[in-house]
Formats: sequence, C-alpha cells, structure tokens
Amino acid sequence: MANKYRYVDIELDKPRKLRYDLNALCELEDRFDKPIMEILSGIGEKMSIKLVRTLVWAGLIHEDEELTEKQVGTMVDMSNIMEVQKKLTEAISVSMSGKNAKGPETKKVTQSGTGTK
Repeated sequence: MANKYRYVDIELDKPRKLRYDLNALCELEDRFDKPIMEILSGIGEKMSIKLVRTLVWAGLIHEDEELTEKQVGTMVDMSNIMEVQKKLTEAISVSMSGKNAKGPETKKVTQSGTGTK
C-alpha cells in the first residue's frame, strides 16, 4: 500500500519529513498574506533566505506543532542550504503531483456515487 501522506525525507537536526499538506499551505498563506500560488512562484534559484526558512517550517509542523521558524533557522546554514532548497522544491512538487517521492502514485479521491473526481 502506498504512503497516503506525500513527503520527502530530509536530514536536518535529525531525520525529518517535509510534507506540504493543506494545513502547511494554509500556514504559508497566513504568514505571507498571499495566495499559495503567488508564494510558490518565489521558489527557484534566487529564493530569499526568509522564504526558505518559512517553507521548511511549514513543511515540518506536521511532525511538531510547537516548532518555530527560529528553531528551523538553526537547522539550516550555508553548508546545507543548497540541499535544503532542492528538497523543498522536490517536496512541494510531490505534494502537488499526487506521487510519492519514492514512486507509486497515490489514489485520487472520488466523490462517492457520482463517478467524478
């Protein structure tokens, strides 16, 4: 059975899982006061440091709701920031695509009895 939660493994202060579920995306919208697609348009090679920290935080709060952005800031430095950015991009892509990082596609939810998705 495929993992129903789409995530990407990342090594920070300890092994963690970056996951961008609806709660994480809502937290991002609240933090930036912008629609999620506008926030995600800032992802790329020239991402701001603040954006990286907040994206990592939002992707980890499913594991620890008490985690703060400042705590996340201590997990990322210039020695691992490129790998973190790569993992962020991968995790967001995985969350949007419906596929797990390690392979199988997750099942799409259909409305019962309607035959529509």
